Amino acid sequence: MTRKRLICPQRLRALPTQFSWVDHRLVRDGYIEQCDPTALALYLFLVTVADANGLSYYADPTITRRLSLNQSVLEQARRSLITAQLIAYQTPIYQVLSLDGTSPSLPEPQSTHPSGHSPHPSAQVTHEAAQRTQANRPVALAELIKLTHANTTDSTR
Repeated sequence: MTRKRLICPQRLRALPTQFSWVDHRLVRDGYIEQCDPTALALYLFLVTVADANGLSYYADPTITRRLSLNQSVLEQARRSLITAQLIAYQTPIYQVLSLDGTSPSLPEPQSTHPSGHSPHPSAQVTHEAAQRTQANRPVALAELIKLTHANTTDSTR
């Protein structure tokens, strides 16, 4: 069994007072597969700015500016998070929801077989982001969103 050790012990994470860690069940229970990268960027933003009860009062103009989105893309991302049961929204309040006992049903996976079917645009974005990260080039949130838009536009042509 591999024994884990801290690489940088002076930077050991501690639970912050603003409760902004992302719950690992987002991946383990399949929520992440329910959303495109833009919706996940919104989720990360909301998790980061929410209070201890998961509430955020950030207005749409502020969110669109911070995430480099237009209003219609923000609305689509918000609908996606609501559908995936990750957030609740009632103007002007967002609530990041608990992931306890509400695993989403996963959609059928997209084909990646060279039979003419294209993978989902978010798969290409994830692949590009992973390549950049492996090359020690971090991917900024705004850059990830731009990759998403570029790949979504390419897939609709």
